[in-house]
Amino acid sequence: DVVRGQYIAGTSDGQAVPGYLEEEGANTQSQTETFVAMKTEVSNWRWAGVPFYLRTGKRMPEKLSQIVIHFRQQPHYIFDPDQRGIASNKLIIRLQPEEGIALQVLTKDSGLDKGMRLRPGPLHLDFNSAFPKSRIPDAYERLLLEVMKGQQYLFVRRDEVEHAWRWCDQLISGWKARETPPRRYPAGSWGPVASIAMITQDGRSWYEDY
Repeated sequence: DVVRGQYIAGTSDGQAVPGYLEEEGANTQSQTETFVAMKTEVSNWRWAGVPFYLRTGKRMPEKLSQIVIHFRQQPHYIFDPDQRGIASNKLIIRLQPEEGIALQVLTKDSGLDKGMRLRPGPLHLDFNSAFPKSRIPDAYERLLLEVMKGQQYLFVRRDEVEHAWRWCDQLISGWKARETPPRRYPAGSWGPVASIAMITQDGRSWYEDY
């Protein structure tokens, strides 16, 4: 499942902004996508049956990069029946702009009158707060330093890059063959409505908090 989009005029940071085709110097007939969301799977013994939802785009409400791991729901639910669909525990790894880790764990609500109701209890580790005297280097700083040291730990091999592009090229070729235009979404939004429908049909949702 793949949804691609292109932003139209909207509002970003309280300011009106033009659409992609209205940007200075833009090709007014361009079908270039500015947003992609997809559901993927890895066909091996370790990850079989585990969906990976990926989303990236321009002119979205926030500029951030994060990985959200949703833990599997318990097969036997012993708490309040009306909370059966409550969100699962999550591990959120924030890569930028503020590096950190958050663990959202469902805990029993305290109090004698609360019964067996659950509520999320967040645990946060913000690197800037935890290590105020340590300067976290910029991503490119770190890469340049590794280059000067002759280290390759943070780089992918050539065959990995080629394989990734072969995977992407199949998607791009499919879009061109079908001549399907990208779906529109307002600047300042989280993308086309279809990207939300793609994940909600599986009983899941995008994580937009931290």
